[in-house]
Amino acid sequence: MSKLSQYELEREANIARNKLLLEQLELKQAVDGIAPAKPAKVSAVKPIQPAKREKRKRELEEVQPRRQSARLRKGVVDPNESPAKRRKREKEEEEQRLREEQERLEREEAARQAQRPRHNKLDLISLVEHGPEEIASLSKSMEAIPKESTLRVGNFDDYVFEEDSEEDKREFEELKERMSKLVVHARAKVTKSRIYCAAYHPEVTKDLIFFGDKEGAIGIWDARAPPDENDDDDGEAVANEDREGGKYWRIQLHWPANAKSSVSSIKIDPIDSHNIYTTSYDTTVRSLSFTTGESREIFSSDNLICSLDVAPSGNDIWLSDSLGWVTHLDPRESKKKARSYGLSDNKIGTISINPTRPNFICTASNSRFVKVWDLRKLGAIVAELGDSSSATTIDFHAESLTEYMGSKKGGGTIRGEYQHNKSATAAYWDPRGRQIVSTSYDDRLRLWTLDGASLGKADPFKSFEPFTQIKHSCQTGKWVTLLKAQWSRNPDVYPHFTIGNMNHSLDIFSCKGEVVARLADSRRITAVQAVTCSHPSIVERAVSGNATGRCVLWAPEDLEQ
Repeated sequence: MSKLSQYELEREANIARNKLLLEQLELKQAVDGIAPAKPAKVSAVKPIQPAKREKRKRELEEVQPRRQSARLRKGVVDPNESPAKRRKREKEEEEQRLREEQERLEREEAARQAQRPRHNKLDLISLVEHGPEEIASLSKSMEAIPKESTLRVGNFDDYVFEEDSEEDKREFEELKERMSKLVVHARAKVTKSRIYCAAYHPEVTKDLIFFGDKEGAIGIWDARAPPDENDDDDGEAVANEDREGGKYWRIQLHWPANAKSSVSSIKIDPIDSHNIYTTSYDTTVRSLSFTTGESREIFSSDNLICSLDVAPSGNDIWLSDSLGWVTHLDPRESKKKARSYGLSDNKIGTISINPTRPNFICTASNSRFVKVWDLRKLGAIVAELGDSSSATTIDFHAESLTEYMGSKKGGGTIRGEYQHNKSATAAYWDPRGRQIVSTSYDDRLRLWTLDGASLGKADPFKSFEPFTQIKHSCQTGKWVTLLKAQWSRNPDVYPHFTIGNMNHSLDIFSCKGEVVARLADSRRITAVQAVTCSHPSIVERAVSGNATGRCVLWAPEDLEQ
């Protein structure tokens, strides 16, 4: 044993003295039992904690043969090789080269096919993120919804009051009081990427919302369903305010799963509450039925499809695309029966059907115009310029339409138009079919009111000027979804609409442009709530979503789970 240094000897002596002192004071056990106290956790709001889900095991990619130069592939050649053996070897090498070239071409073609949009029928089991494991809970949630739970249509003359009447003020104040009670009731990361669109199911017993994201998936959120237990990374229970609310399912409806397949709009079938329609930048329109468990393509185009609306009858669907075309479909007929009209030289961002007078649509485009069109006149073009019995899609180009609209028969096709200062990003009819709200990059929300007499005539409107303009920042930039003012589809309440605010709130305005509420929670909401919508059957409900796929349900604080 090596001799201890003077320092080590003093250290050993100190240890011995301390042990003796503790034993004399009978504090040995107490000292042994003392443990350093854990520092108290600082209370802070965390981002909502996604429920832990077992990830699907990724299939191993096929190992491709390593490429080699011709010199290395040839190997060693026998210098004494006979002419016959040389011809045989060269023939075998050529056959091998041709086989490898054919295999390479087949692999490249398979890769190209994998990146193309899916046009065939798809089974719901293959689309849900976790396959059969989640189909049972999704089916159970949808089965609880009666098929009769569909969207209702308002009455054209509802909530029409004299200017500054007491009844008008009373209805507005009642709406304001009810909306002031809304708080953050539930949060969840419903989709993996940025939310582009949303649709609220009209069923009164549930808060069921459909969200479309940037990568072709839709998230279905049952916002008030009992949540699953959730622990954080340390295995400790997550506080209620940080836990995800409700249950959600993710369905990869459009393919490939990237930004080329962004879901641009979602609509719930007005006559079948178990069916939804989606449009995507993969140039397809799909119908997803939760009754049959199938998704089928009802239309495909060469252009990016931006928007879709369905008439209350459920038999007329209108689409708009990135090159300024609108297309009419009847879901009962073959997709080849579609009729397309070149209504603009620029992208038409939204198209909206008047719910009480479905022979009118309004469009908003990058040409800065919001226009109201008479579909009876557009339909007459088929008889005038096309063959109504044709078995293939008929396209009416802008030149033909311009010539037709300048004729006596085509007069009144455009009933009204208004030019914004910058691109018009959205324009929608209210549930009564009486008002239009538009959103524009010039940072203004505009409102129009149309009377029955103007809509009943065949001539263009005498005036199509907005009666009010609301200053509202719409400069979303590259990473935030375009803000679009969305009417509440509830016909039983004073008309109002919602829109996201760049200051992270959800703003609610009345049909006269008055502020009803600005819903915000700076402690828990720290991103722009770009996509909004409200419950078509319950007044005190709204939902919003942001660029990370996180969604918020706004409801009264005392609402039972």
